[in-house]
Amino acid sequence: MDLIEITAGPYAFKAKFEAEHAPKTVATFRTLLPYRERIIHVRWSGEGCWIPLGDLDLGLPFENATSYPAPGHLLLYPGGFSETEILLAYGGVRFASKMGQLAGNHFLTVVEGNENLLPLGRMVLWQGAQDIVFKAV
Repeated sequence: MDLIEITAGPYAFKAKFEAEHAPKTVATFRTLLPYRERIIHVRWSGEGCWIPLGDLDLGLPFENATSYPAPGHLLLYPGGFSETEILLAYGGVRFASKMGQLAGNHFLTVVEGNENLLPLGRMVLWQGAQDIVFKAV
């Protein structure tokens, strides 16, 4: 299994790349590792956190795209109707922006530390932005 380590706030997770279903997204994200940013709570999507990436154009197509990620799924929205972003679902999500419903590329799935998804989401909601780091295992 091809794993990545994610540290967000005080929580640690391991996630597997969805290379079979989103090969271009996975390949592009690997070039960014180690990746450090801040994660904030979503505004329109429900129980999720996101990393806004503005006009960043990664040249990605839509692949393995969904509007309804399960808890522990990470999506990369390649831009278009809304800004480029990474979304981490910690509960019920209908991926959206002020422009309406979106679909993002499901490229990572949390496989260890799932019990800390809800505490992370609540922390980000009530305490604000948290540091997040993605690195290869």
